[in-house]
Amino acid sequence: MKILLTADPFLPVPPVGYGGIERIVDALARHFRAQGHAVGLVAHRSSTCAADAFFGWPAAGRGVGALLNSIALLRATRRFRPDVLHSFSRLGYLLPLLFSSLPKVMSYQRHTGGRQISWASWLAGRSLRFTGCSEYICAMGRASGGQWRAVPNFVELEKFTFVPRVPADAPLVFLSRIESIKGPDIAIEIARASGRRLILAGNRAETGPERDFWERRIAGQIGRDGVEWIGEVDDARKNDLLGRAAALVVPIQWDEPFGIVFAEALAAGTPVITCARGATPEIVEAGRTGFFVSDAAGGAAAVGRLEQIDRHACRRSAEARFSRDACARQYLELYKEFKA
Repeated sequence: MKILLTADPFLPVPPVGYGGIERIVDALARHFRAQGHAVGLVAHRSSTCAADAFFGWPAAGRGVGALLNSIALLRATRRFRPDVLHSFSRLGYLLPLLFSSLPKVMSYQRHTGGRQISWASWLAGRSLRFTGCSEYICAMGRASGGQWRAVPNFVELEKFTFVPRVPADAPLVFLSRIESIKGPDIAIEIARASGRRLILAGNRAETGPERDFWERRIAGQIGRDGVEWIGEVDDARKNDLLGRAAALVVPIQWDEPFGIVFAEALAAGTPVITCARGATPEIVEAGRTGFFVSDAAGGAAAVGRLEQIDRHACRRSAEARFSRDACARQYLELYKEFKA
């Protein structure tokens, strides 16, 4: 099968640092090629992902840039002649192809819905399918029309070392952007109430409201009561942090579309303490791989129950539901349905 993948024009595939979707596209390209499929890629010009054909986006952004990118995608499709086009980029780039019979999959990893989905579904008919990274996202999309299927984001299990047990004084870890919607201030309260050390790992805003949040709620807590901030971490440091953590504590304050860090924690065998918002109930199994909380007091109580969690169950959950092989298989099954 010839598969043409697209990623947004803002970051290379794979990304140098942060870039969750770009990592997903890179891993899919490598996996599909290893399975004997030919893979074309349309992405940022600096991308280094190995592909059978590569096409760089001519522009970034919207407006005229979006028009140029839609023309570039049309040309790439004519040159590569794929059996299926799988877009992880903007729906608008597909506009010239919506009238064609070419099988097309549009994947969403963010909040979605709206008239553009309704129009695209009507124009493309059966040649266009949608996927969301969670049932939560799919439910949003279905309200606007089209055929939707949930295929979760995944982790490459070989990048995470399973740690079956940690010391009694193992720290709690917060691994995400240091901003209000991720709940780092609540994580600090949980750690303090439970008498545990907390490592904050993630970048922070240098300007705007989130900079103010950092100054008001976080900065003064660093270096007190076992709270440490280590900044953004690379893959190796992430693996180490998650593996030696008693739990990942990210008490989100918004409706998370997926939250790849939760699946990464499970891959390391680490329980998750978070809030039941957005897609998190699809990732964390309450009482088996983690706990849902609504405030710091509940979070501290959850920390006290961590010994009830079997870290082997966490790893098995990641293997069964959030591995690259399991998720790539779902995409391949979807591609083949176009021919059924």
